[in-house]
Amino acid sequence: MILIIEVKLRLTRQRKAILRELKKLKTHPTADEFYEHIRKRTPKISIASVYRNLEVLSLEGHVQKIECAGSQMRFDGDISHHHHLRCLKCGRILDFDPEGADILDKSLGEIRKLNKDVSGYKIEFTGQCGKCS
Repeated sequence: MILIIEVKLRLTRQRKAILRELKKLKTHPTADEFYEHIRKRTPKISIASVYRNLEVLSLEGHVQKIECAGSQMRFDGDISHHHHLRCLKCGRILDFDPEGADILDKSLGEIRKLNKDVSGYKIEFTGQCGKCS
């Protein structure tokens, strides 16, 4: 028999600082990029702390972890349901609201009625960002 215990980790001062700073960014940084950013405000923070806390915050649902095939994971402080565009030229991740996406969002409700196991979906849009096009 396997016993699963759900543990809510507390938001420490350091986690709160990481969350606050990530929510300010719209760049969807990698852990390394975020470390360089937060280190300016919190010089004593270690890269290991940034990696560990970003992982914890994503597991707890406080941040989104964006996994793109063949590239480093990126993090988003905006946990609302929204879409992303990955630039094929520079690799940037941008918030993206394509026309017709609301149809997909409405369809998810219908899919859930048929199959209770479906909890969401992720579609990776690719193309070129405004800087590269």
